[in-house]
Amino acid sequence: MTTALTIHDETTSGERRQSLTLHLPEPTISARELIRARVFEEVKVFNDNISERYFGLVQPADAERELNGYRVSKGRRIDWHEQSRAALEAFERNGFLLLVDDRQVESLDEEIRVRPETRVTFLKLVPLVGG
Repeated sequence: MTTALTIHDETTSGERRQSLTLHLPEPTISARELIRARVFEEVKVFNDNISERYFGLVQPADAERELNGYRVSKGRRIDWHEQSRAALEAFERNGFLLLVDDRQVESLDEEIRVRPETRVTFLKLVPLVGG
C-alpha cells in the first residue's frame, strides 16, 4: 500500500504555482528522499511530454529562466539525477524552503511522517536584485 502526498509550490507572497501528488512506498520519508522523489516525478512528467518549458523545483543546466518556469531546448530530455543533485544543493544553500505543516524542515536527514492531513510546501525564494 502506498501513501499519497500532495506537495505544493508557493511564492513568498503565498501564490500557489503548482501541485504534484507523490505516491510514497512508506508513510515516513526523509527530507532528502522527499526532494528526490519530487524531482524524479516532475522530470518524468516533463520527459514523457517533451515540451520547451520545464516547471521544476530548480533550473536545469543550459535552460533559460522565464516567468513561472524554464525554457529548454526543443526535444531535450532532462536527467533526473542531475536535477536531484541540483535540488539538494539548492536546499543546503537555502534556495528554497521546505515546509511541512507550516514548520520549516532544516536538515536533509529530517524524517517526515506523512498523514492524510500533512501539508508540504516548497517555498521558492527569489534572489533580490543588486544583492
